Amino acid sequence: MEDKKSFQNPIDEDHITENPSGLEYPHHRGSAIVKAEDKGKIKGRALAAMEQQTTRQMDQIQEQIELLAKQAKKLKSRVEISETIYQAKMSFEPLVGHDYYLYETDEHNFVLSLLSPEDWGKRLPNIYKAKVSLLADHTWDVLDLNESNI
Repeated sequence: MEDKKSFQNPIDEDHITENPSGLEYPHHRGSAIVKAEDKGKIKGRALAAMEQQTTRQMDQIQEQIELLAKQAKKLKSRVEISETIYQAKMSFEPLVGHDYYLYETDEHNFVLSLLSPEDWGKRLPNIYKAKVSLLADHTWDVLDLNESNI
């Protein structure tokens, strides 16, 4: 009988695996290229994108806040002028959507009139304050405000 030599594998057992798909690197020439990623660069790009997006959203929210504040200020102004008009002397029932004229008397009382300053001609009996229109919610919209505010 011939002496059987035991087979010795020339590949080191530390360099082989039963599951090559779990390796972090290619295990043969046909494998997909695996490049090490710079995790700091990836995180940096992600943080920059996140900051850009959140800044954009914060700017949009700021614009909305400014718009709401402007609308609230305008509404408050409408309420104030409406209170002044409802305390004014009226000789008629105002109708929604019609224009009226607010005047101040010498006694610092207010009068709501159907007549514009032009309708009075040269002799204006009171100080013209504003041209107003009654809205459906029974507040008043100021269409024209005289330089000397109410």
